[in-house]
Amino acid sequence: MSLLPETGRRVTEIAARAQSTGRAPSLALAVVRDRSLMHFTGAGQTPPPDPTTQYRLGSITKTLTATMVLQLRDEGFFALDDLLYRHLPGTPIGGVTLRQLLGHVSGLQREPDGPWWERHAGGNADHLLKELSPDKIFGPPFRHYHYSNLAYGLLGAILEKVTGESWAALVGKRVLEPLGMLRTTYHPAEPFARGYVVHALDGSLHEEPRLDAGAMAPAGQLWSTVTDMAKWAAFLADPAPSVLSRDSVDEMCTPVVMQDETWTAGHGLGPELNRVGERVYVTHGGSMPGYVSQLAVHRASRIGVIAFANSYGLRGTSIRAVALEALTAVLDAEPVVPSPWLPSASPEGEAADLCGRWWWMGTEYEAAADGEDLVITPVGFSAKAPWRFVREAPDRWRGSAGANLGELLAVLRGPDGSAEQLDIATFVFSRDPAHLA
Repeated sequence: MSLLPETGRRVTEIAARAQSTGRAPSLALAVVRDRSLMHFTGAGQTPPPDPTTQYRLGSITKTLTATMVLQLRDEGFFALDDLLYRHLPGTPIGGVTLRQLLGHVSGLQREPDGPWWERHAGGNADHLLKELSPDKIFGPPFRHYHYSNLAYGLLGAILEKVTGESWAALVGKRVLEPLGMLRTTYHPAEPFARGYVVHALDGSLHEEPRLDAGAMAPAGQLWSTVTDMAKWAAFLADPAPSVLSRDSVDEMCTPVVMQDETWTAGHGLGPELNRVGERVYVTHGGSMPGYVSQLAVHRASRIGVIAFANSYGLRGTSIRAVALEALTAVLDAEPVVPSPWLPSASPEGEAADLCGRWWWMGTEYEAAADGEDLVITPVGFSAKAPWRFVREAPDRWRGSAGANLGELLAVLRGPDGSAEQLDIATFVFSRDPAHLA
């Protein structure tokens, strides 16, 4: 599958303009769907971009760290609301939770103490913890969104503490190998793009060192390619249960906090969220000295964009703006074609008995069987999502999707055994349009 020629030209123009005006030695941009590249474009010659060329992910690494936190939570190693001191005894900032660290609402400062960790070789987790003091927390949790690299260093320390394995070994075993991301590595592996700072006045390039972040690796260490990141984008859109369940990935992609007053940017349990028009994209950006990166995924269409540049920032724009513009251009030009409607088998069992029209407070609803589930849809309210129920016991159904998620549907039967009413969370639906109870 590939983009239409005119859409591909538009994406190529976005990338070329960003590289030219942004003064990046090279810029790589890919549109992906279902693990495959729909379109790749590159601009610049240092080096000429290629789908197999590694760039540094920077903070996109945090989404893989968060995935491992959710994995171990699901396996019973800890709960997200555990306080930090429970797993890192003696830490002076132990009163924050894992959930708060994941969502950048812990009140923790942005960086660890010492020299700027991104430009210096990092120490181990013991060294990171030794440098902590109570004043690293500047405010109460959940009062403000405040991005914290230190938070993810601490999450990495917890992963190592509870498993007895290094973060590098864990990310390889638990995420990269199961998803076939074999060109995503802890250290750069040829071919990889060297990273630069571009001189603001003369445009000359100054190569940046490529250092091991040590205990801060969970916040920004990894290197990858657009082909590997296509697999990661696909995982976020359509999770592989062998790595993490859909429920847990959905939980990661649910907003914890809004980043701005316009509600166009938020943060989940690892991923960021950006609203563009009526769409919400699951995203995360990254930067390390000499590199910027961006991942953006529209989960509903399973389409994503990956963008890399080997300069520390883009002049006059941002790598996030470039990726969001490209993704929006693709979705506007090539909306996903709906799956064809197929007739279903005649409903059987209790679901069949409940199919048909129901009324509540003068509003009409239609109940239909979908496999073994019962789906109830308001008639004439196209903007409202259907309610889905799964059968728990005779005459008892539990909401599994929609506004009645988790609510009980009880079937009320008449003397002859026919279904006369549906009691959904105390709202009683009737076959009689005049019924108002």
